[in-house]
Order: sequence, then structure tokens, then C-alpha cells
Amino acid sequence: MKNSTQVSYFTLAAYFDTGLLKYFYFLIIMILYVSALCANVLLIVVICMNRSLHEPMYLFLCSLFVNELYGSTGLFPFLLVQILSDVHTVSASLCFLQVLCLYSYGGIEFMTLAVMSYDRYLAICHPLQYNTRMTFNKIAMLTALIWIYPLLINAFIVYCLTASLQLCGNIINKVYCDNYSIIKLACSDTTINNSIGLVYTFTVIFGLILLILYTYMRILKVCFSGSKQTRQKAVSTCTPHLISLLNFSFGCFFEILQSRFNMNSLPNILRISLSLYWLTCQPLINPLLYGLKMSKIRTVYKNLLFGKRT
Repeated sequence: MKNSTQVSYFTLAAYFDTGLLKYFYFLIIMILYVSALCANVLLIVVICMNRSLHEPMYLFLCSLFVNELYGSTGLFPFLLVQILSDVHTVSASLCFLQVLCLYSYGGIEFMTLAVMSYDRYLAICHPLQYNTRMTFNKIAMLTALIWIYPLLINAFIVYCLTASLQLCGNIINKVYCDNYSIIKLACSDTTINNSIGLVYTFTVIFGLILLILYTYMRILKVCFSGSKQTRQKAVSTCTPHLISLLNFSFGCFFEILQSRFNMNSLPNILRISLSLYWLTCQPLINPLLYGLKMSKIRTVYKNLLFGKRT
């Protein structure tokens, strides 16, 4: 057995020498980060400043946009520093903090989409009971659950399980810190880590996806039996949610495959791009989806930008 040790830093081995191209990559990442910040902050301001949008669906959307800022801040500044750096190392404490941030971001994203699907289910399938079921206290409780549960469970996984492992190396074959990549470096027994990781994956990711799909099946059933106006309203409000879910699920699914199986046959730049997809595309796609597809947000945004017509 190799000698085990408690490492003080990790080396990110997925970076490679690009010469002057690193400035081009830096510019692209910077543009993506600024775009994500501006788009999500703009929609948060639009929702917060307009009382007509102080409804459960838009409050959950506001939570979703805050989460996009949270996930973007956990990734983009780190990438910008690493791209320009000649030594791609990161301290163990910062690495574990990034793992907590990125993994809790993913959990919050899925839980928010699940709560939003539940909200649409109540609004479309039980419209007469909607106001009595979706009260302010319930909104506050669901929002707290969305944020607290992923943060607590991921803090337990990262700091109580992963950080306590004795490691035989410190090389992570990623451009950011990844929990499963650290576990693969362990010399000690990782049965508990793998078991809890699988349980968390199936309950938070696949469990919530199944729950969301079930609610939308119920919504579709009501829509097809209702009027044309009901169908149009349901399609306009539910389409962005489904696109967002499918996009994020695809990115997470590929990341799970890449973590669990050997993908060395793929070109390095392709593996890096696909491993970043679930973290970079969602903060950019969601503001476009909800800002353009949802007519109420689009109308309020136009009024703010161009002024109300008399």
C-alpha cells in the first residue's frame, strides 16, 4: 500500500499549456461570467422591485437566479485565476470549499426546479385551492428547505467524510475541485463515502427528476382535457421549466458518467468543456428562458427599460 498523508494542496492536472491562447480563454470566461452576473442580477431586481411579480412562482424564480449567482461565483473567478496561472495548484481548504459550493449549487438547482413544478401543479390542477395551499409561510418554508438541506448534507459529505480521508496523492484530473476525484485518491476505506454519494445522487438528482416529470404529466393531463386558453397558459409557463430541467439534467448526467467511468479516449478539450457544461450553461440559459418566455417578466422588463406608455 502507498504511504497515506493529509495533503495541504491539490494539483489540477487537466490544465495544459496553451501559450498565448490562455488570454483568449480568459476573455471568453470573463465574458460568460459578466453576462451571467448581469442577466441574473437584472431579473432579481425586476422581480424584487415590482409588486405585480410578488407571486409564489416569481419568488421561487428569484431564488433560482440567486443560486445561479452563487454557483457562478464558486466557479468562474477560480477558472480565471487558474487560466492565467503557470502553477495550477489550490490549497486543500479552498478546494473543499469549492466542492461544497458547486455540489450544493447543483442540489439547490434541482430542489428549486422541483418546488417550481409543484407550484405550477397546484396553480393549474387545483386553481381554486392555490391561494390557501401556497401561503406565505409555505413559500418561506419551501425556500428555506431549498437552501438549507443541500448546504447541510453537502457540508457533512465534504467536511465529515471526504476531508477526513487519508490520501495517497494530490493530483485531480479536472479544471476545478471535484469530490469523487478526491475520493479516488484515498488510501483508506471509501465504502461509506461511495454509499452516501450514491444515495444522495439517486434521491436528490434522479428522485427529484422523477417527481418533476410526474407533476408535469399531471399538468399535461389537465391541459389536454381543458380549454385552449388553459393549454396556452400552461405551455407558456411550463416550457421554460422543462427546458431548464432537461438542460441541467443532461449536464449533470454526463458529469456523473465522466466521474465514474474512464473517458480518457475523448479529446482533452472536449472532456473539459463537457465537465464545465452543467456549471456554465445554466446561469446563462435560465435568464434567457424565463426573461423571454414568460410574458409577465418580459412586459415588466420593457416597462422598466423603455418606460410605460401613457
